[in-house]
Amino acid sequence: MPAPDLILNAALFAAAGMVFALITARLAPGRRWAMLYMSFVMVAGVLGLFVLSQLGREYERMMIAIVLRELALLMVALGIALVMLNFLFQALLARAAVPRILADVLLVLLLIGFALYRMNVAGVNLASIITTSAVITGVIAFSLQETLGNLWGGIALQLDNTCRMGEWIRVDGVIGQIVGIRWRCVAVATPNGETVIIPNAHLIKHQVTVLGRRGDLRIPWRRRVEFRVAYDVAPSKVIAAVEASLARAELPNVAAEPVARCTCVQFADNSITYGVLYWLTDPAADQVTDSLILAHVFATLSRHDMEIPLPRRVLYTPRTLDAKRDANAGRELTTRVDVLAQLPLFTTLTDGERRALAAELHEMSYLAGDIVSREGDVSDSMYILARGSVDVYRGGTAQEPHRTSLAELSAPGYFGEMGLLTGQARTASIMARNDVLCYRLESSGFDAILRARPEVVGAISQTVAERQAANDATLKALSDEARARQASGRAADLVRRIQAFFGLSS
Repeated sequence: MPAPDLILNAALFAAAGMVFALITARLAPGRRWAMLYMSFVMVAGVLGLFVLSQLGREYERMMIAIVLRELALLMVALGIALVMLNFLFQALLARAAVPRILADVLLVLLLIGFALYRMNVAGVNLASIITTSAVITGVIAFSLQETLGNLWGGIALQLDNTCRMGEWIRVDGVIGQIVGIRWRCVAVATPNGETVIIPNAHLIKHQVTVLGRRGDLRIPWRRRVEFRVAYDVAPSKVIAAVEASLARAELPNVAAEPVARCTCVQFADNSITYGVLYWLTDPAADQVTDSLILAHVFATLSRHDMEIPLPRRVLYTPRTLDAKRDANAGRELTTRVDVLAQLPLFTTLTDGERRALAAELHEMSYLAGDIVSREGDVSDSMYILARGSVDVYRGGTAQEPHRTSLAELSAPGYFGEMGLLTGQARTASIMARNDVLCYRLESSGFDAILRARPEVVGAISQTVAERQAANDATLKALSDEARARQASGRAADLVRRIQAFFGLSS
């Protein structure tokens, strides 16, 4: 039967445990019921020892009495261990967010230590047991290697903060929030209402993607949704329209910073693929927010008459194709003629001459920042600005790093005329400010008109000379009177140079 000293010691330990249980319940109100339950366990263990002590000595050596005594002591030890671990991790270290698995491991170690102590008190030769059971221990360890791998994997995951409670992860295509980390596995709750159990050893051996975290910093999760637009619309227009629309919209679960961006992904068979890159604040709303983004993109494309191509099969006969090409060519030629008619350089030409000149133009598209022509380049062509605007500047080269702005040209306009008329190297650089559509005119396309009507050389020369004088005025700050005198002198010189370049008689 239990000795009085054993009962007294158990009672003192139980009393101390109940004191710590009260403190824990005060510091961690959420653990009150657990502490009350552990107090009952400790009291039940002490009462069990007291009842066993009242039995007669004839029962003292019976195996059932020994088992009941050890069971009562185990209840007291288990209660004290759980109370102390709760006091340590749930009260004192609550803000430190110590991994729960550490408490579980400590509990197991404490119970193993208690068992070894009780076996030693009972006179069991522990050394002989360890020696004779080495083979058995090896067999058990081999059979439980996966379980032990999960155990140590769980410890490693929590101690180095690889995965934390509440974080969103992606493992083998499974995306979900961590809702539990145990000694054997990690429980991941998916947005579909499923809970996926992933062994800790699997997490250690395979790639795990933690969503919305950079180091120890929580950040939004970047996602991409794709859409397609027909080739009829320039990518820069699509990107600008979508980004402007998303910047004005207030979308739930979409971070304001970084701002959403639209990118050109690839050129597909029948359309251009675009992607919207946005930052999601709540991974649980990934599909709903993707849908919302696409809805805004659809509305934006509809407002700007940008076509979303649909799979379709159209049969064109050769005659139909020829008619379609002729119609498109006719509309394009009319547009070019209208642009030429607005330019002072070609006001002296007849409608027929402008139409013939329009047929010689080559379409050239540029984006903001593109260099259309660079200072010093040799060329025999000019550019007609049909859409957009460009910057005209000198410098910005290795020889002359300083850049001097001469002018800003907007459509309709022209530049590079000296290359067309005299073959002179470019005297300034031209850079697109936005989406630019130009028509390039080669000297060979202008030659026939000048040979048919040599008198237009004088009018063209005067227009070009006036523009050159204006550029020089910007550089030298000349007065209006000085600029006019300079333009008059240059016009005559230009006539001679144009006639010489095209081989015209004076």
